[in-house]
Amino acid sequence: MRIAVGGIHIECSTYNPVLNEEKDFRVLRGEGLLESPYFGFLKDYDAEFLPTIHARAIAGGPVSRATYEGFKSEFLERLKPLLPLDGLYLAMHGAMYVKGMEDAEGDWISAARALVGEACTVAASYDLHGNVTQRIIDALDIYSTYRTAPHIDVEETMRRSVSMLVESLKTGTRPFVLWAPIPVVLPGERTSTVDEPAKSLYARLPEIDVMDGVWDASLMVGYVWADEPRATAAAIMTGTDPAVLEREARRLAKAYWDAREDFVFGCETGSVEECVAKAITSPTAPVVLAESGDNPTGGGVGDRADVLAELIAKGADGVVFAGIADRAATEACYAAGLGAELALSVGASLDSKGSTPVHARFTIKFLHETHDPSDRQAVVSIPGIDLVLSAKRRPYHNIADFTRLGLDPHAARIIVVKSGYLSPELAPIANPNLMALSEGVVDQFVERLPRRRKERPTYPFDKNFGFEPQVFFSARSHRV
Repeated sequence: MRIAVGGIHIECSTYNPVLNEEKDFRVLRGEGLLESPYFGFLKDYDAEFLPTIHARAIAGGPVSRATYEGFKSEFLERLKPLLPLDGLYLAMHGAMYVKGMEDAEGDWISAARALVGEACTVAASYDLHGNVTQRIIDALDIYSTYRTAPHIDVEETMRRSVSMLVESLKTGTRPFVLWAPIPVVLPGERTSTVDEPAKSLYARLPEIDVMDGVWDASLMVGYVWADEPRATAAAIMTGTDPAVLEREARRLAKAYWDAREDFVFGCETGSVEECVAKAITSPTAPVVLAESGDNPTGGGVGDRADVLAELIAKGADGVVFAGIADRAATEACYAAGLGAELALSVGASLDSKGSTPVHARFTIKFLHETHDPSDRQAVVSIPGIDLVLSAKRRPYHNIADFTRLGLDPHAARIIVVKSGYLSPELAPIANPNLMALSEGVVDQFVERLPRRRKERPTYPFDKNFGFEPQVFFSARSHRV
């Protein structure tokens, strides 16, 4: 069986003013796709996988139209010579926003469907923080999404989608997809699957999977920082028995709706000022303070200096702050050299309207050795604080992100990261974990953000309205 592989994977805050261009993506092409660790699991399947292109970037602002059209054109150009195909697997995220376009994934997937034809079986895997539309559902035969947040089941989800695709082609059984939109859209930090009620809701999915006529049950949280009509939670089912699939979609959608007011942050939260004060006076360490409103892996800009300013103002000590994206400040450090002292303006370099920079005199403590200027990182110090500066937006979620820069997070009194819920590596060392509900383009107080394009009513922007789940079948369901 001949199965093509490709896709595009990014999460875009429509409030982020920094456009994503081609340079911001890690692109896998041709055989390089199959040889990458990301798609290495495909070798476990008895099928011929034919690579096209896969573009992936960390969350951020909208994708420029030219960049998107370039990737889409290349994908279709690489896909066309592979025809005819038995199957197509698309590894997607689901929260891409392209400037000037509604439903970018719908555009990508429907273009692929038009090219491969109706006889080809098309499967997709998604992030649970993606957004879905009828256009997307109508183009797919198989769908599966992550079941963990933080995401520790990425490969498992991709395998689930590919396994269904291979099984369909081997047996000749064609499943279909249906969905039940849920008018709720909440931040991922309030819907982590580590905490209730999401923990129990997601525990239902494997139980639904084993029902006769069901191949996969998916529950989408959606992506709240996209001011788009399509932003919504959803229950999505893949299988062959329409009655069972419809029943379970309704049940899952209703359960999510009924739990909407029970979703809370899984750690202690507060304002920037409150969290800094608690971190400084904490009798235990290391305190991991997450600056949630500027989280680059949620779509934040990553250049705000609000928390840094508060730490300096309050005389914090033993702080490791990772990090602030500021290319000019980083380049100045490399130009000055290790051990130099220099005055720097830090922050507000990408979104000058969003925050205020910090002006201080720093000592250059560490310079990351790299041949790629965009990967440059500098550790600079002022009394009580070691600060990481980076030439590009990036997260610091793993222990190695610190140790490669000569920093020991275990020895710090306070670790500051631009994050929401903590990564699986930082969470175990947090003693305690505090999350600052800071301002930014991924503000956890989503009601503070303008909503000009979202169809209403939607919780939590609207509170007093009723809901009964409706199920919508794929246009392809009549072909089963």
